[in-house]
This record gives sequence, C-alpha cells and structure tokens, in this order.
Amino acid sequence: MIQTCINLFKNKEIRNKIFFTLAMLFIYRLGSAIPAPRVNASLITSAIADNSILSMMNLLGGGALEKLSIFALGVGPYITASIIIQLLSMDVIPALTEMAKSGQTGRMKLDKITRYLAVVLAFIQSGTMIWAFDNGAFNGVSGIIEGGNLAVYLYVATVLTAGTMFLLWIGDRISQKGIGNGVSIIIFAGIVANIPFTFSQVYTTLVDTSSNTAMFNGLLTFAMYVIMYLLIIVLVVFMQLAVRKIPIQYTSSSMQRGRQELNYLPLKINSASVIPVIFAGAIMTAPITVASFFPANEFTTFLNNVLSLQKPVGLCIYGVLIVLFTFFYTNLQVDPSKIAENLGKSGTYIPGIRPGNETKEYVSKVLNRITVLGAAFLLFIALLPYVLPMVTSLPSSISVGGTGIIIVVGVAMETMSSLKGQLTQKQYRGFIHK
Repeated sequence: MIQTCINLFKNKEIRNKIFFTLAMLFIYRLGSAIPAPRVNASLITSAIADNSILSMMNLLGGGALEKLSIFALGVGPYITASIIIQLLSMDVIPALTEMAKSGQTGRMKLDKITRYLAVVLAFIQSGTMIWAFDNGAFNGVSGIIEGGNLAVYLYVATVLTAGTMFLLWIGDRISQKGIGNGVSIIIFAGIVANIPFTFSQVYTTLVDTSSNTAMFNGLLTFAMYVIMYLLIIVLVVFMQLAVRKIPIQYTSSSMQRGRQELNYLPLKINSASVIPVIFAGAIMTAPITVASFFPANEFTTFLNNVLSLQKPVGLCIYGVLIVLFTFFYTNLQVDPSKIAENLGKSGTYIPGIRPGNETKEYVSKVLNRITVLGAAFLLFIALLPYVLPMVTSLPSSISVGGTGIIIVVGVAMETMSSLKGQLTQKQYRGFIHK
C-alpha cells in the first residue's frame, strides 16, 4: 500500500489530479464553515439532536447542517433525485427507460433531468426545513431564522439551493480533472472531516480525570471503543469485497480458456450498498417530521412512541424496512433477466444450467440467498448505534457503526482501485513507447 502511494505521487499526471482534488475539497470545507444569511447557528445543534433524518443529512453534508452553512444540504438532493430517476427508468416511464438504454447520449440526458430535479428538490427541502426550524418543529427549538417571514425563507432557501448546485459543480470538476467519483469524494470528505471531532467528543465523554481510578477505567473504555470501531471497519471491508462466484464457460472455441483457468460471474454480497438504510431512515422519520408541523395530540404522541429509533418497537420496524429495501434494491441493481440475456448473447453459459429461463431462475436463487447475508450485515451496522446504548452504559451521544463507515470504506476502496488502474495504464503506455 505504501509503495502504491509512492508510485502514485511519482506519476506527474496522477499527482496533479490528487492536488487538484485536494484544492476542490478545501473549497468545500471552507464553504461548510460559512453560515447561511440570517441564521442563528448556535441553536441548530439542539434542534437536530435525536432526529435520524437530520442526523443523516448532517452526516452526508460533513457537519454542515449543524452550522446551517451555505452547503447545509450537501449533495443529498442530487442523491435523492438520482434514486428517483433510476427507479422511474426501470420500465415505469417509457421515455426514461429509452434514455437509459440509449448509451452515453441517453445517460447524459438522464443526468441533465436528474440535475433539474435536484434543483427542485433542494429548493423544496431547504424551504420546508427553514420554516420548520424557525417554527419549533424540531425539538421545540424556534427562532433560528432572524426576522423570519416568507421573503426571508425564500431567500435562505435560494442560497442553500445554490450551495448544493455549486457542490455538484465541484464534484464535476473532481470527476473531470481530479481523481474521479466527484460526488462520492465530496460525501467521503465530509464524513472523514468529522471523525477527529467524533473521537475527541467520545474521549471527553468517557474519560473522567477526577481521579486516577476513574481515568484508568475511562481510558480502558475508550480503548475498547477504538478497537470496536476498527473491527467494524474490517467487517465493512470484508463485506465490500465479498462476492459469490458463479462459474461460467464459453461455447465458442475461440473464446475458451485453458482447462485449468476458470471464469466466473461475480455477484456482490452487498449489491445495495447503503441505499436501503437511507430509504428506511427516511420512511421512519417522515411521518414524525410531518406530524411535528401540527399541534401536539394523542396521534403525534403515538407516532413518536412507535417510530422512535430509541425504542424497541421503532427499531424492529426500522430493521424490517432495511431488510425489505435490501431485497428490493438489490433486484433493481442486479437484474437476473438481463444477466441471462447477456450470457446468451456472448455465447456463455453456466455449467449444468440451461441458457434462458433456467439461467435466470438460477441466478435469481443465488442472488436471493446471498442478499440474506447482505441484509444481515446492513441490519447489524445500522442498528448497532441504537442498540449499544440500550444494552450497555454507553451514552446515546456515542455511536459505533452506522452508515458513515460503509460510505467511507466503499468510496476509499473504489477510489484506490481507480487510481491503481490509472497507474497501471500509465506504466503500460511507458513500456510501449519505450
């Protein structure tokens, strides 16, 4: 790994891409510290406390929401728009389906539609959020917007929407002139930027310096926390790399390999990534958020009790939703029908399985089986931050696991793999030119 990093910086073109990416991320982090106009940022932290969807937005935005900065929404609206367009292009809207099948030109049109939708979602989301913040919809904290009226709400919402679109522009620059995966790199940088503060906060909470005994016990607990954190990272890396290899063979003699060399169709254990957790969290918190706009009554109290992630009933519902969305999104991402069709077109078959419908059923059966493991993994990572405070003496402010680790590890591995590919390509070019 160290030698790979050295080789990356030795290559002038890749080194320039890395420095350009770091410069773009510096602009992003600088903007994350600039508060939006007419905002009392000191009240935001208490307003978003114990609200899962706001905490998720704050996580994806690199802590920008708790300051209500100009980048408070992050790239969340674009991610939401991408998921919506992707779902609608799955034979729901014929025009979008046709674009999805039209190659590069169709993908460019879909991306343009996604960005237009992101603008609309960002404006609606920011406007609603600003109104809710100012009227005490979250934890009863109000007066966050100075001189709050309709004109001020629209003004702040426009600034936040512009901030989101500027972040997308930065992501495009990173994709074109940097190391690639611009939007993912922005999310990655935001989460990583909060990690030192998180560990500092955990240390302050756990380590009591009033006496030597209390300090020793606190340091021991903190060390166990760090070890658990590292073990979870190892688990996430393992699950990101885990695949189920289905052996395949070619019918064409010109494409056959040696008998000792096997070919495989790899199916990832966790094909859905972190999307099911985001979906489940949004569904759990949406009714509570909407109900908070209305005066408190028995129904709102019932919703808060049933859907709260700090209570066993809410956690059970949350877990069921994660499992259901994992199977749903995995079957959208990996279509057994298309796999069977592509295998048939390329003259490839699975040994012992007939091409066509039998291949489709076999792939579907294997996919459903490995998705059970993927769903269990997501369930463990997503529920761990809520379950630990219930069964241990750890305070609820200290979280272990969560979706942030999955995002960080996934983006880091994908980016490193891309850089290694670019480095190998440069080395082959140099060898050929010599």
